[in-house]
Amino acid sequence: MNKTIKVAALLGAVALMATPLAAKKIKWKLAETWPSTLTPLASPPAKVAALVKEMTDGKFIIKVEGKEKHKAPLGILDMVKGGQYQMGHSGSYYWKGKDINTVWFTTVPFGMTPSEQYAWFYYGNGKKYMKEVYDKFGVYNYPGGNTGNQMGGWFRKEIKTPADLKGLKMRIPGLAGEVMAKLGVNVTNIPAGELYTSLDRGTIDALEWVGPGMDIKMGFYKVAPYYYTGWHEPASEMQFMVNKKAFDKLPKNYQVILETAMKAASFDMYVENFAASVDAWAKMKKDYPNIKVRTFPPAVIKALKKAADEVYAGYAAKNAKFKEIYTDYEAYMKKAREWTMMMQGGYLKLNEELAK
Repeated sequence: MNKTIKVAALLGAVALMATPLAAKKIKWKLAETWPSTLTPLASPPAKVAALVKEMTDGKFIIKVEGKEKHKAPLGILDMVKGGQYQMGHSGSYYWKGKDINTVWFTTVPFGMTPSEQYAWFYYGNGKKYMKEVYDKFGVYNYPGGNTGNQMGGWFRKEIKTPADLKGLKMRIPGLAGEVMAKLGVNVTNIPAGELYTSLDRGTIDALEWVGPGMDIKMGFYKVAPYYYTGWHEPASEMQFMVNKKAFDKLPKNYQVILETAMKAASFDMYVENFAASVDAWAKMKKDYPNIKVRTFPPAVIKALKKAADEVYAGYAAKNAKFKEIYTDYEAYMKKAREWTMMMQGGYLKLNEELAK
């Protein structure tokens, strides 16, 4: 065999070794905040695992474990950071106690719509800021599915004035919890599996969860019949977290496959949740007439907005990164909102006129 043939054979062998067909089987674990049956929140991890397995011919396996397995629904970031799990699925604002800047990558009160937020993330500075915030945790972070504008919560009693909020015990996470606290609400954060029991037993007087697609099947209406429209989570994005060291060890093509699968599954959750809420809303009006849908009165909304602005100003005054992201976020939202109102607001107003 001459030298040219030998070199060609060697290069061919190296190329073959680098292909997925010859790659060593990789097994990962993913921990999610939710019970594995709580769709659509639990849908993205399962879909990522299925897509990755299929696109690698079974060479890359991701085992998804819900909170019923690992028993630490609000410990996902620490488990991924420490390498106990290579991946996690949760909500970024759950980690605001570790770094307040994590809230920007879920949603904030009176913030962007999903379209605006995705544009800021992928084509503005959102992705850059997410990397800066999460670098110190040793994880890569990716959008993990959006719920859209969430409902404002279930209440045992009707809220007519800001004074009606004082003394209420409510489950509400993120900056929205701090906003509510300014108006006298006793705020707590409770995992999904404990929400109904806490409301039923009077541990809390009110809670917010997601929207009709998820809320109705949780049975909250049986205990708290007043269902309010949203203000606090206009574009709630879940998150995928990936341990940096584990990701960097993956073959390049597997990295691309994983990132592609996460993006596809995230968009699919947004559509799945929207469709579920469409069906649940129609069914709710027919089958559950005891549910009283309300919008917070103007005086309450104004008080919430004032409190939100105070919370933002407080963090901006003592946290330079928060101020930087807040300034950028507000500027992008102002620019994007003009188009949102023209594109969606104008069309919806047109249809309202036609319905008269």
